[in-house]
Formats: sequence, structure tokens, C-alpha cells
Amino acid sequence: MKTVLISGASVAGLALAQRLHAHGYAPTVVERAPAVRPGGHAIDVRGAALTVLDRMGLLAEARRARTRTRGMSMLDGDGNELWRSTEMTYSAGRLDSDDIELLREDLTALLHRNADAHTTFLFGDAVAALDQTPDGVHVTFASGARRTYDYVVGADGLHSGVRRLVFGPDAHHLRHLGSYVVVFTADNFLGLRDWQIWCQGESATYCVYPARDNTELRVTLGFRSEPLDHDHRDTAAHKALLAARLESLGADTPKLLDAMRTAPDFYFDAMAQVHMDRWSRGRVALVGDAGYCASPLSGQGTSLALAGAYVLAEELGRSADPATALPRYEERMRPYVESNQALATENPGEGPSEESLERAKNALVLGEM
Repeated sequence: MKTVLISGASVAGLALAQRLHAHGYAPTVVERAPAVRPGGHAIDVRGAALTVLDRMGLLAEARRARTRTRGMSMLDGDGNELWRSTEMTYSAGRLDSDDIELLREDLTALLHRNADAHTTFLFGDAVAALDQTPDGVHVTFASGARRTYDYVVGADGLHSGVRRLVFGPDAHHLRHLGSYVVVFTADNFLGLRDWQIWCQGESATYCVYPARDNTELRVTLGFRSEPLDHDHRDTAAHKALLAARLESLGADTPKLLDAMRTAPDFYFDAMAQVHMDRWSRGRVALVGDAGYCASPLSGQGTSLALAGAYVLAEELGRSADPATALPRYEERMRPYVESNQALATENPGEGPSEESLERAKNALVLGEM
């Protein structure tokens, strides 16, 4: 049985583990965190990704976990309501759509349960070095352990360690999109009930909405900025930076910043995309954000992750020869990736049009199983 090491217990990594097992592979997932990461914002599953969940037998359960948002309000930088809608939200699009919006942690928990029985998980570890040979990839882990696999796949996000080891520094592949974003969880001290609030100032914004039967808030804070020279793992510095950048924004910003300081989870990073001429080298491949992050501005990152995992596993199932399988994976995925990455830069500040989103989400047609 062929073996595959997947770096990252992400949406892409967990989906890939399940699909590779279905094609006769023995998957191992290594994840730096001690468990599948909690928290995160609401994400969307659209187009071909709905087909992927259906073929994995998870579509009905994903629909049951979807958010129940009734609508949204848009505020100006002083907290005055500009407009409201019960037909759409910025995070989910049209509320009468067949697309699914659910919390990221609910989707990863679902994927983890689905993959757990047939996947070896190495939590609290990471890939430190890779040495490829014609017959396999020798992996040295941060823990010092050494193992050999037939394939290695980087599903480890925007700052992929596997990508750096095989393709070079982040600076060679990342394109900054002019802003930074923070996501965290808090108690629902605002008393919101199935309703999103967006507040937009001149250079900063926030979005807040309830989760878990309106007991929690998921908060997204953002500000426009050129690339910053910072350590993307320095949480204390990030919180101080956010407090300084958002201090002029009105409405509930002071309360949200107070909640941020004691949040049980915290994510900070640039809005950026990954652009690469190729997503594989030898027996190492990239999937999801590691290879073609479209950024949250596209609204399609999760769908790209699910579709990419499905196509990569399908091609490895058709041929165990990397010279055959990996180019076919890239050939099938490239038009879909390019269409979805383009969404992030269409109509800056307003988001992509419904027409372009519809075209992009359906740019990949999956064949019959």
C-alpha cells in the first residue's frame, strides 16, 4: 500500500486523507498543533465543493451544521447604520442559495471524524526536512523522528513549511492584497441573534456575528496596510498592533478590542494570495492555501481546498507515478484556481459580482466517480 504524509490537519489536509484512503493509500497527517485547531470564521462551500462533500457522504451533515444568519447591517465608521438586508450577507452571499456557510471548526471536526479511523495522526509535530529520491521522500520531523513516504503533500496553509522547504521562501510566492485580518471568538456580550454587523471606516473595519445558538461571537477585525515586517506567530505584538490601527473606528470597536485581549483563540495574518508556476516537484505536492491561496476576500478558499484535495487524490488513484498524476492534477485545477483568485481583486471594497462568483464556483466540473 502506498503511503502519503500530509502536512496540516486543515480542510484540504483532512479531506485529502479521506479521499486518498478511498483510492487505496495509507495516509498520515502531521499537525503542529496538539489537536485539530478550533475557532475560525464562517466559511462557504460552493459549486464543485458541494459535489465533493456529497461524494464523501458528508453533505447532509454539513447542511445541518450551517449558520442560521437572518441578515446583516452595515455601519459607517461612527456606528451609524447605512443599510440592512435580509436577503444576503457579505460572508455568505444570498441567503436563499444552495451554498453552505458553516463555521470552519465545524467543517474540520466533521472531516476529522470522517478520516480518523483510517489515518495516522501525528499531533504536536511538523516537517523539518525533506530528502527526495526516485523511490520516496525521506522526512525528518521537528521531534527528530525519521520516516519515508511515497508522497508528501503540503496542506499547511498560507505560510506552508513544506512549500518553503521545496520551493523557497514565502516572498517568492505571496502577493499582498493591501490589508490584514484578525479572527477570534468571544462571549455574545452584544446580544446579537442570528444577525451580522459590519462596520466600515476609512482604513479599518470589523464584522461580528453570533454562533453556537447565539451564545458566542465570531469577530473579524481588519485594517488596510502595506506589507508589515512582523513575526506572524507573535500574538502579543499583533494584538497591540490591532489596538493601535482600530482605535479611531467607532461603534463597538472598544468592546471588541477588550474581548480580543483575552480571546481563547486568535488568528492574525495578511490578506494575501499564493501564486506559483507549479504545485509539485518530484514526489512533493501542494494543495489548498499552501499552493493557491485565494484569500478570504475571494470567499472561495474552502471550496478550492475541498476540490483540490479531491482532484489530487483522484489523480493519484489513477496513477501512482508522480510524473503522470501530479501534472494532471495541476492541469485540471489551474483554470479553477485562476478564476477564483480573480474574485479577490474584483471591485475592491465591494466584493465580486454575483455573475463572476457564479462563473468561478462552477469553473471545475468533476467527472463521475
